[in-house]
Amino acid sequence: MSAILKFKEAAKELQQSEECKAYDAARKAYDDDSELQAKIGEFNLLRLDLNNEMSKEPRDNDKIAELNSQTSQLYGEIMDSQSMAALNDAKASIERMIGHVNAIINTAIEGGDPMAVEEPAEEECGGSCGSCGGCGH
Repeated sequence: MSAILKFKEAAKELQQSEECKAYDAARKAYDDDSELQAKIGEFNLLRLDLNNEMSKEPRDNDKIAELNSQTSQLYGEIMDSQSMAALNDAKASIERMIGHVNAIINTAIEGGDPMAVEEPAEEECGGSCGSCGGCGH
């Protein structure tokens, strides 16, 4: 069996992981949240209005400030929504898993022991990869 076929089988197994199931459920809840989707649509329209106002000559700084304020407030509401928070949490979990998988693959490609690559603890990650070979962030 080729390595690619084995990776495809492993990917099918990953789809059954709790992380993937949680991400799928969160994505569905996000898509089905009509109130959130309406706010996202409104946010996108406000951003277009803001971009148009900023490109006009002469600029109406009061209108730009008002649109900027409305955009910021709506962005906060979107990010505070339960559906968006759940999606972001699930996405972060998936990204950690992908980083771990990438670390395993990179270790194997570089001649190391892929079985020795352990998932780094969340609290160990400082966001800087310069001194880390683990999570892939």
